[in-house]
Amino acid sequence: MIFWVALRKELLEQWRTYRLLVVAVVLLMFGGFMAPLSAKYTPELITALAPNGDEIAKLIPAPTAAAAVEEYIGNVSQFGVLVALLVAMGAVAQEKEKGTAALMLVKPLPRGVFLLAKFVALGANLVLSIVVAALACYYYTMLLFEPLDLPSWLALNGLLLLFLLVFVALTLFCSTLTNSQVVGGALAFGLLMVLTAIGALPTLGDFLPGRLVSWAGSLMSGGPSAWPAVGGGLVLILLSLCGAWAIFERQEL
Repeated sequence: MIFWVALRKELLEQWRTYRLLVVAVVLLMFGGFMAPLSAKYTPELITALAPNGDEIAKLIPAPTAAAAVEEYIGNVSQFGVLVALLVAMGAVAQEKEKGTAALMLVKPLPRGVFLLAKFVALGANLVLSIVVAALACYYYTMLLFEPLDLPSWLALNGLLLLFLLVFVALTLFCSTLTNSQVVGGALAFGLLMVLTAIGALPTLGDFLPGRLVSWAGSLMSGGPSAWPAVGGGLVLILLSLCGAWAIFERQEL
């Protein structure tokens, strides 16, 4: 019961601070709208606006649904990580800085429930935003090119969601370490850079979140799976939440 009270508080905060709207608009604009439109009309824009545009446009592959999907994956993964870091970096640090965390935790509200409610609310924000972006991209890709394979499209968006949830959990962990949301965001960005660098390694990289994006990119063409990355992503989420809880339990508020 107390979890649902805490979750309701977090969801209301997401709504009242416009975080839900911001995340949904960013993913809708850059993923749902821009991806299929960019794939379709970029050659025409180059032809119309660039000097020697006709010659440049000949070097660009003909627009296809696959190009729209590739653009969608790139936009959602890049802008999604950015907004995930921005909305989660102050999740705990800001409440500790303002003193509202201490007020919440004397209810009494267990600290683990406090953190879990924040993660679930942030995750719900991403789920809704990706659903909106995915529906828009599917619709416009169908209008401009052809219908996408629906099961593959759903799986693709599930992989992108898991990819983003990893960084929400990592950012929540970093936010627990400090009383400054700026420092929490910087730490989370540092972890992002570290994981990106390690992801380039041939064996270890197979278990890291970057492979989820690679798998999403190959789903429509029946490319190889990357189940170790799914397991690695879930483990990173679990370790981040458990680590945040262990540290938060020992902090004086």
